[in-house]
Amino acid sequence: MGRRHDGRHGNGGRTRGVVVPMTRDVPAGGVHFGGTHPHVLIAGPCVIESKELALETAQAIAEIARDAGFPYVFKSSYDKANRSAIDSYRGPGLRDGLAILQTVKDTVRVPVLTDVHSVEEARQAGEVADIVQIPAFLCRQTDLLAAAARTGKTVNVKKGQFLSPWDMSNVVAKLEASGTQRIILTERGSSFGYNNLAVDMRSLPVMRRWGCPVVFDATHSVQLPGGGGTRSSGQREFIAPLARAAAAAGCDGFFMEVHPDPDHALSDGPNMVPLRKLKSLLQELKTICLASGKGSAIEL
Repeated sequence: MGRRHDGRHGNGGRTRGVVVPMTRDVPAGGVHFGGTHPHVLIAGPCVIESKELALETAQAIAEIARDAGFPYVFKSSYDKANRSAIDSYRGPGLRDGLAILQTVKDTVRVPVLTDVHSVEEARQAGEVADIVQIPAFLCRQTDLLAAAARTGKTVNVKKGQFLSPWDMSNVVAKLEASGTQRIILTERGSSFGYNNLAVDMRSLPVMRRWGCPVVFDATHSVQLPGGGGTRSSGQREFIAPLARAAAAAGCDGFFMEVHPDPDHALSDGPNMVPLRKLKSLLQELKTICLASGKGSAIEL
């Protein structure tokens, strides 16, 4: 697996002579993350709005991803538990949402990912989802991480906006101690003052040092948390530049929230990719991915 490294050597967190190892092969519903496998696309609407929209979007993205050469995982949430306002739309709920995800899985024939918020949710979601996701705000919750590991499914953990990349070594240790090696880590930006996030591309090779595939969340990274008062805002125009940078920096996949009509989406519209623009973005990213690889083991 290569040697582990927490990214710190003293002297301001700088490192010298660190070899970035090849990541482990992490399977999820027929798709493989890391190792020598192609970059994976995780994409879908932020929240499940209806069965029809989920199916329509999943089918369209699956075709676009296939043509661009990306293995594909459908993502959508049955419950957005951290909305800014109490009356914001949260989703259809656990039971109905999981039923819709099962329909997408059976109909479109793609793996599915959804996020969980409690130990009991993890158990139930693990019966349907191929990847159980831990939201950024909950990434240090030990009981939740342990419950996700016990599902036997692949676990994707969003790095908290409040954590350094090397702090995620503790998250990996918790999951491994709970019985799983099927771990993916996702970079989604760090808090940078009020209502703003910034992405430190160093976090991608830093987090890969523990052998876990690392995904770049291109859409939440341009979110402006709470920037709309009772809702989050976003800067959609920066999705492509950041995704291009992540491809060059050596990630193992991309996470994107995609919607046919983001301006009328029920959650996270300002920072979602319009479905009509996904094809050109993926084609561009594929070119960079093929040229740069996934961050080879180069010692400087």
